[in-house]
Amino acid sequence: MLMFSCASPEKKKEISAKDILGNPEYLAMSYGGYRQNTRNIQPTIAELKEDMKILSVMGIKILRTYNVHLEEASNLLKAISELKQEDANFEMYVMLGAWIDCKNAFSELEPIHNEESERNAKEIATAVELAKKYPDIVKIIAVGNEAMVHWATSYYVEPFIILKWVNHLQELKQKGELSKDLWITSSDNFASWGGGDDSYHTEDLTKLLNAVDFVSLHTYPFHSSHYDAEYWKVPESEENLTTIEKADAAMLRAKNYAVAEYEAAAKYIKSVGVSKPIHIGETGWATESGTTFYGANGSGATDEYKSKLFYDYMRAWTNEAGMSCFYFEIFDESWKDAQNPLGSENHFGLITIDGKAKFALWDLVDAGAFKGLTRNGNEITKTYNGDKDAMLKNVLEIPLKKSVEE
Repeated sequence: MLMFSCASPEKKKEISAKDILGNPEYLAMSYGGYRQNTRNIQPTIAELKEDMKILSVMGIKILRTYNVHLEEASNLLKAISELKQEDANFEMYVMLGAWIDCKNAFSELEPIHNEESERNAKEIATAVELAKKYPDIVKIIAVGNEAMVHWATSYYVEPFIILKWVNHLQELKQKGELSKDLWITSSDNFASWGGGDDSYHTEDLTKLLNAVDFVSLHTYPFHSSHYDAEYWKVPESEENLTTIEKADAAMLRAKNYAVAEYEAAAKYIKSVGVSKPIHIGETGWATESGTTFYGANGSGATDEYKSKLFYDYMRAWTNEAGMSCFYFEIFDESWKDAQNPLGSENHFGLITIDGKAKFALWDLVDAGAFKGLTRNGNEITKTYNGDKDAMLKNVLEIPLKKSVEE
């Protein structure tokens, strides 16, 4: 007589945001898959799958996106879904960004920061639709990207507008329309989370801090190399160091600058009685800037050597601290400053558009991590043809601090 077990197969545990955020086995990255100098040309499913395979071998398992009104977001989720069907062991999760801006944003009319764009409702609705369609992939929704910071003069909104949509999403969770394990946040500059001046310290911000499941905080010591030169420029005690030694010292200062911005926000958040996890929603370092603020005639910040140091520092710090770091970004994107090919905004990637791994990832190339993988039909090879001496010759000099005083 044949005997059959009545026990059902063990159900695979559903991964939640709580499981992956802050887990060094689930490294995070900011992602944009645009290969052209315009976003009118959307990346194809095949191109997105090509990118996902590259990210996967790097240990990246959480991606951050920025909006849902372009096809890239929905196509990315479809690409990941197809990869999971092709390989049951493939893992990739998404913090889905919903773009939020104010009334008259990016128009010839004066922005009205305490009123919102009519488009916001559709953006949120689309994010909800995608989260429902791909619950196994979408683990976080971020309401807005740098949508509250005051220097975003063309589009920022007051915190109560972000709060409105965060509360809406939390209500959908309570009703069971969205997974209770889906985490809701807003991804913004450290100042917007209370680490800046007193103008940000509002009752609505405190309400928002209580409403989100975690804080997604941005910190950019790179930009501060121009706007806060006091921290960046070479002090008199280091003037006799070599160019490389000066860069080493400066990048340690940059890392400490990022930590200080995080700590400023964390201190404020604690001061208003809120205890929420904080993760780094965005940080990065450009490798090229032409004649802009950050090049050879500016802060001297942009080169691959400094980029590698910053990447390594930020990964080490956040992994040790139990934080996720959605590093910005994996690939260069030329649409960001389409009229200026050498503009720094186009060169924050760790890999070039045509598939050359910058110095930060040379070790992975050497280890064969990218073997068999391509981008735009190109094998993943090293920049500078792997010539470290040639790369080091392009390390930019950092201005001396005394030049500020003179």
